[in-house]
Amino acid sequence: MTDAPYTPPKVWTWNKENGGKFASINRPTAGPTHEKELPIGKHPLQLYSLATPNGQKVTIMLEELLALGHKGAEYDAWLIKIGDGEQFGSGFVDINPNSKIPALMDRSGPKPIRVFESGAILLYLAEKFGAFVPKDVAGRAECLSWLFWQMGAGPYLGGGFGHFYAYAPTKIEYAIDRFAMEVKRQLDVLDRQLANNEYIAGSDYTIADMAIWPWYGGLVRGLLYGESATFLDVASYENVQRWTKQIGQRPAVKRGRIVNRVSGDPASQLHERHDANDFDTKTQDKLATSA
Repeated sequence: MTDAPYTPPKVWTWNKENGGKFASINRPTAGPTHEKELPIGKHPLQLYSLATPNGQKVTIMLEELLALGHKGAEYDAWLIKIGDGEQFGSGFVDINPNSKIPALMDRSGPKPIRVFESGAILLYLAEKFGAFVPKDVAGRAECLSWLFWQMGAGPYLGGGFGHFYAYAPTKIEYAIDRFAMEVKRQLDVLDRQLANNEYIAGSDYTIADMAIWPWYGGLVRGLLYGESATFLDVASYENVQRWTKQIGQRPAVKRGRIVNRVSGDPASQLHERHDANDFDTKTQDKLATSA
C-alpha cells in the first residue's frame, strides 16, 4: 500500500477541493440551489431523467408497457442534465427531495402523484398497469427480492467500484480492491441464479430484469467505467452474458435505453421523448442493428 496515512478528524467538514468528476455537484446538504419550474407535456406520465443506468430502468419499463398495448403508459421524457446541477432546481426537488434522477409525475388522476427512486417507479408502474410482476405470491416475492437486491447492490457497483476505479482523482488500491471483490461477488450471484433460470426471477421477464440489466448488463457489455469489463473479467460470467444479450435484443429495451441519452453515437441519442414518432427513421435503423 502506498496511500498516505489518514486520521479522520473528530468532526468532518466539507472540503470543496476534494476533486473528482462530480465534485461540482456533490454537497452535504439537500434542497434546491435555484428556482426552476419543470416543463409539463401532453401525456399523463411526465418523466424527468437522464439515460444513466437508473434512468434507463424507467424508460425501458415505459417502452415495454407501450409494446404490450398499454396506451396509458404514454409519456413525456424531459432531459435533466445532472452534470449542470439541474436536479437541484426547485421544481425537480419538489418531485424528488433526494435530487436524484429519475423522477416521475403521474397526472392521470384528479391529483398528481409524485414517484421517486427508480425501484419505486418500476413497482408503481407495474402495479398501475398490472404487468411485469408475477401474480402468484411466490413469484411476486421472488421478483421483488431481486428488485430490492439491485437497490442494495447497485451502490457498490456505481458509487463504490465505479467511482474509485474511474472517477476518483487518486487511485486508491484498497478501495478499488475492496469494491472490485464485491462486484465480482455480485456477478457470481447473478451468474448462479441465471444458470437455472431464463430470467432473473424465473421463467418470466419482470421488473427485476429491467432494474438489473442497465447496471450489470452495461458492465458486461463494456459500457461502464472504461476498461472495467476487462479488469473484472466479465467474460467468465457466461450466464450473465447470455441473459445480457437476450434482454438487449428486445425492441422496447433498445428504445428505452436511448431516451434522454446525451453521449455516444449521436444516432443512438434521443435527448427528449414526447411521442413514439420521436424515434425517427434514422434512429430506428440504428436500433434494429444494435445488440
